[in-house]
Amino acid sequence: MLEFINEPWPWYIAGPLIGLVIPILLIAGNKSFGISSSLRHACAACAPSKIPFFNYNWKKEIWNLVFVLGILFGAFMATTYMTNTEPMQIHPELITELKGYGITDFNALVPVEIFSWETIFSLKGFLMIIVGGFLVGFGARYAGGCTSGHAIMGMSNLQWPSLIATISFMIAGFIMANFILPLILSL
Repeated sequence: MLEFINEPWPWYIAGPLIGLVIPILLIAGNKSFGISSSLRHACAACAPSKIPFFNYNWKKEIWNLVFVLGILFGAFMATTYMTNTEPMQIHPELITELKGYGITDFNALVPVEIFSWETIFSLKGFLMIIVGGFLVGFGARYAGGCTSGHAIMGMSNLQWPSLIATISFMIAGFIMANFILPLILSL
């Protein structure tokens, strides 16, 4: 059983499981799936009446906070107990391209040359982690939700704003991966 858990699940199992979340949330209590709103709920729990934006009944959305804590707990469990000792399998052409940017360690899930405590204080690390994190957070709130909220929940409910947001996410991701990221990595 642990071998099945330790391996990536194929799309034909993981996809329908993700898809089943939507009707379960709607049937269980007309809930919306999304992660970025949980920060608002956490702030409302900590400072309920100080700022009008956070002055609402956040207790109705406590399930969302529990869901996020479950994601964090699951990530901790996965990185602690279910790590794969095999090296990452990366296409040889991608390895060549990444080596051109100074990324040579392919043993971790993310490149340690970019995502580590040592590089966060460099220009490259600051741009990737701090500025990138701010832009993702700002964009998620400006769009009225994150990629999971719009692409999974909103699209399944046939919401026009979610279609526009998802198309915008995809275009921005393409531009970032193909044009901006190579510039940052070459710093």
